[in-house]
Amino acid sequence: MAAAPEALNLDLQLMNELASTPARRPRPQVMTLTPEAAARIRSLMASKGADVAGLKIGVKKGGCAGMEYTMTWATEIDRLDEVIEADGARVIVDPAAILYLIGTEMDFRTDKLSSQFVFNNPNQKSACGCGESVQLEPATGIAAAQG
Repeated sequence: MAAAPEALNLDLQLMNELASTPARRPRPQVMTLTPEAAARIRSLMASKGADVAGLKIGVKKGGCAGMEYTMTWATEIDRLDEVIEADGARVIVDPAAILYLIGTEMDFRTDKLSSQFVFNNPNQKSACGCGESVQLEPATGIAAAQG
């Protein structure tokens, strides 16, 4: 028994659509936020107002160990930025920093003398004594592929 021409046309149309749009697997997040970091970022974002898109994280050359983390308030999300959202907090990762931040956990810690964001970064090879700068190497191989 032959299939109806309409059914064949629909099958061919569906096959063409599937063939023309390659399947994409979801990309893993560049970094994660602890609940403490998310709560602090969410609180800071609320105090900044509605025109803040999120906390932008990057890295730059500087300090005695070679690189420093940067944090600025972003008013927009650029096309190549990575966006991490957790518990109402939004972190925007500068595309130039992605390979240096893959696998990083961002935490917020408070002790008797300070309150600060802390980056638990598997790509960090060393840090200076004052803690202001770090030596980072870009993620390679399996770590970069897995995120």
